[in-house]
Amino acid sequence: MATGTSANVVHRAATRDWGEAIRAVTGAYFPHELRPVRPAERLDLAMHTVDLGPVTVGRIGWGADVAIECAYPDAYEVNMPLSGSLRSRHGADTVVSTDGTGTIFPPDRTTPITRWSADCTVVGVKFDRARLEREAERVLATSLPGGLNLPSQIDRRSAATRGWLHFARTLSADLQGINALLRSDLLTAQLSSALMTGFVLAMHPDQGASTPARPRIVNRVLDRLHADPGHPWTASEMAGIAGVSVRRLQEGFREYVGATPSACLRDIRLDRAHQELLAAEAVTVAEVAARWNFTNTGRFAAAYRRKYGHSPSETLQR
Repeated sequence: MATGTSANVVHRAATRDWGEAIRAVTGAYFPHELRPVRPAERLDLAMHTVDLGPVTVGRIGWGADVAIECAYPDAYEVNMPLSGSLRSRHGADTVVSTDGTGTIFPPDRTTPITRWSADCTVVGVKFDRARLEREAERVLATSLPGGLNLPSQIDRRSAATRGWLHFARTLSADLQGINALLRSDLLTAQLSSALMTGFVLAMHPDQGASTPARPRIVNRVLDRLHADPGHPWTASEMAGIAGVSVRRLQEGFREYVGATPSACLRDIRLDRAHQELLAAEAVTVAEVAARWNFTNTGRFAAAYRRKYGHSPSETLQR
């Protein structure tokens, strides 16, 4: 196997060993089960990726017909073939993507790839679930309590979709050549934001074009809530930040966000708790709930399950 990292930015892997290949792709993307479609299939993995924080972009080719089982924990994945074909099962439907299209895999749901052809190299873009949904709420000026409602396949007929596909393919084409640029935290933050915003607009072109800009009173409060979600915010405090009455603030949030200020605050706190549970090693659910001002652990667990589809303790065990 030959693996390498250049300045801890661009990661490359090449191997013919099945175990090494699984470990390399797991480290860059997700834990998964990999198997050959035909017995005695020979592998020839080639992969290079860049981690932009909430977004991972790369190119992967297995050099063999393979099948993959993966649940895509806490992330959306978009796989866009440059050659060959990618066949996957989405519930009762089968999706086949080829050059110019892409398959969208939802978070926390096992969506088997039944055949990744030997000649198929994909551009793979992984989005952190919480960050992409937060970006979508900002771009679309609406609350997304159930997460993003996305199709199983990218529709290339839209100009916005074709533009985003081209952007992702171009960025992944020569990661080694732009490695020096990617050492800048400022640039990687801008690139990840552009990939997320472009994807949201490509998937929701009508909403993105017609959504009115949020007024300053809403943005001002949202910025403060994101900056300090653990603070015991009251309705009057939030109205004071906006410089309006509590009733006017409620009306503004309902009109431009689709949720009350307290509901937005709860979602922000759930997001922070979720991130901490994913990263923590020596904490309890009760400690995390208290840190983000959830005074009732039972209500916290119920709200968490509604948002993420599983309990806080299950996230902590991961």
